[in-house]
Amino acid sequence: MSPISRPSRAVLGASVAALTMVVATACGPDNSDPSGAATGAPTVAASASASGKPGAAPIKLPTVEELKTWKLDDWDKWAQANVVTPAVKGYWTLQKLLNAKPKPLPQAPAQDPTQAPAQPTSAAPAQPTAQPTGAQPPAGPDQLPAMVPAKPVAHPFPKNMHVNGKIFFKDGNEDYVCSGTVISDPEHPGKSNLVWTASHCLHGGKGNKYYTDITFAPAFNSNGVLSGAGRQQAKVEDAEPYGEWGATAGMVSPQWTAEADPEKGGPWSQYDFGIIKVANPDGSAKSLEETVGGSVPLWFNAPRDQLAAVSNYGFPEGKPFDGAELEHCDGGKPSKKTGDPSRPAMLLIGCNMTGGSSGGGWYATKDGKPALVSDTSIGNGANTYEAGPYLEDVAQHMFDYFAKKAK
Repeated sequence: MSPISRPSRAVLGASVAALTMVVATACGPDNSDPSGAATGAPTVAASASASGKPGAAPIKLPTVEELKTWKLDDWDKWAQANVVTPAVKGYWTLQKLLNAKPKPLPQAPAQDPTQAPAQPTSAAPAQPTAQPTGAQPPAGPDQLPAMVPAKPVAHPFPKNMHVNGKIFFKDGNEDYVCSGTVISDPEHPGKSNLVWTASHCLHGGKGNKYYTDITFAPAFNSNGVLSGAGRQQAKVEDAEPYGEWGATAGMVSPQWTAEADPEKGGPWSQYDFGIIKVANPDGSAKSLEETVGGSVPLWFNAPRDQLAAVSNYGFPEGKPFDGAELEHCDGGKPSKKTGDPSRPAMLLIGCNMTGGSSGGGWYATKDGKPALVSDTSIGNGANTYEAGPYLEDVAQHMFDYFAKKAK
């Protein structure tokens, strides 16, 4: 498959893009309908930690139950604390792309008493089935899976793999890289400009703010030009067949901005998901979904017993990987990683991917088609597993709200 010619970069604007949104509530099979919630939801104001604006009022962190019941005004107030500075035209040269550091996977505690001993890493990797089935019981809670070795996607990428890409961003003076996925937008069917990733790829957590120059490069290195010894002679347009899609808006959960240590796993990891809206680099109205040829729908509140064959995708850069390949682990049926019992237990699969895979999409099969059920959030020092948040009502409310009103 020949790479598509790379569109020219365009100025995305120098002003900060703010979000003003309307929430669309939804309920999942395991949670009550939030429309009947109490009216005493917390007030959330813009904060220095979220917006970087000194002198702003601090966030009054809602409880998880309160967050599930947020209404229009609550999300509107929270949206004012979520602003993303559009990427600077021409910032990402090929050398900066190649030198960008992998954002480290936040590490689970060294001693995790809720986890059973790991199975031998020589165990055969779980093989996904073509269709999830409810006949299989869910994997035991808090049972560590066997390590599953990552496999690279062959070059050139199949067309359905072009929804996977790299997310580049600046944290202070350092350049970093994560992974992300083009997701479907029910507000704009067939014309999505939305990308799903991890919170720790967008925001620095407690006491910090949003990263800058956030940019998505779909189907990165699809043709393999950066693989092997020839990468220094490659051109940036060869590595990025669709160009660089700069973020114009973004959002992460309130729990992340108020609690998170982005280098460590913790209760905040159970809400380690984020979303950005991007703009076409050539300045046209053609959407990201139309450009790459597809998107992946989100599956919220997916019944755990139907997640029989989960695979995760990403661009790991920590050794022994080099960031040039789109890798995947076919993890089979996830087990649970329990943390804060008031929050949904994370999905856990065997995988040896490293930093740089953060934010990559986790796929399951729904009605015979791929659906996104999580994103890579945390790993462990031995690189034997990865865990991702279970996407329930809070994630769905945030997504519905963002999709409706992200500017």
